[in-house]
Amino acid sequence: MKFSRLILLLLPLLAAGLLRAQNTEPQNTVIDCEQFDWRSSDKETTSVFTGKVVVTGTNLKLTCDRLEIVANRKGDPAATIGKLESFKSFVATGNVRIIQGDREAACGRAEVLPGDNKIVLTGQPVVVDHSVNWTWTGDELEMLSGERQIRGKNARFTGPPIKDLGIDKVKPAALATPASETPKQP
Repeated sequence: MKFSRLILLLLPLLAAGLLRAQNTEPQNTVIDCEQFDWRSSDKETTSVFTGKVVVTGTNLKLTCDRLEIVANRKGDPAATIGKLESFKSFVATGNVRIIQGDREAACGRAEVLPGDNKIVLTGQPVVVDHSVNWTWTGDELEMLSGERQIRGKNARFTGPPIKDLGIDKVKPAALATPASETPKQP
């Protein structure tokens, strides 16, 4: 059975924690999925969403097969659903695709760490920044929130062509000796 739109009032932080936000009107974050499991302890709330997971929010769309969110909770520890204080992590796995602003990312696993202001992409990650026409790939890509910074391991960058540096292929190289000045042997 597919659950209809599950609105989580505190999840707009997801949009702020993933990648840089643009000037758009804030909207509720909505998670659609086929199944979910929401569990709370005295200190944490863990939510697991599975099956065609789609997260939409302010300047954000995330799709994946499974999403696990861990949040710190505060308030009455006996409350069935505690008040969420802050998010510890978001882990999206399986066919992950994130679209936010002018950036798109695709990978097998995306781990969002709001406390560290970063997202770590693994499982053949690809990031495309349409504003500069660059594509990054690698074994692991780390994106830093608000800094427009990407770090990577075994990375490859693909971008627009570099302007011709002006080397004239017809003229001899600058260090080559002209034929008329070739030293003669004694």
